[in-house]
Amino acid sequence: MENGIGAVVAGKVSSITKFGAFVSLPEGKSGLVHISEIAHTYVNDIREHLTEGQEVTVKILGIDGEGRINLSIKKATDPPPRPDHPHGGPPPRRGGVQPGPQSFEDKLKAFMSDSESKMSDLRQHSDKRAVRRRK
Repeated sequence: MENGIGAVVAGKVSSITKFGAFVSLPEGKSGLVHISEIAHTYVNDIREHLTEGQEVTVKILGIDGEGRINLSIKKATDPPPRPDHPHGGPPPRRGGVQPGPQSFEDKLKAFMSDSESKMSDLRQHSDKRAVRRRK
């Protein structure tokens, strides 16, 4: 194939299965877009995202020893922007880890502080229970 691994090419969906979609490529070749490579979101039913005959842009992920071509639609496109507001994103995290970009060391420091606090509370609680049992 003229375009090798990593190339982004245009193709047409030739058939859809439960596990992916076959795409006709230039030079009479065809490849498979696995269900996990169709969209940036979870795909339960491929037909909700693709139709036979649809023109798609795909990225060539690999070609195995038998000449089968693995393709990706989601890697050929930019991911959608992540929402900055709490209503569209995941729930806020509890504990010492703060949202936003942090270095590994900052995350580790926050985790250790949170963990130490929880362990201290646990020790105090278990000490109180031990005193009550002795009475």
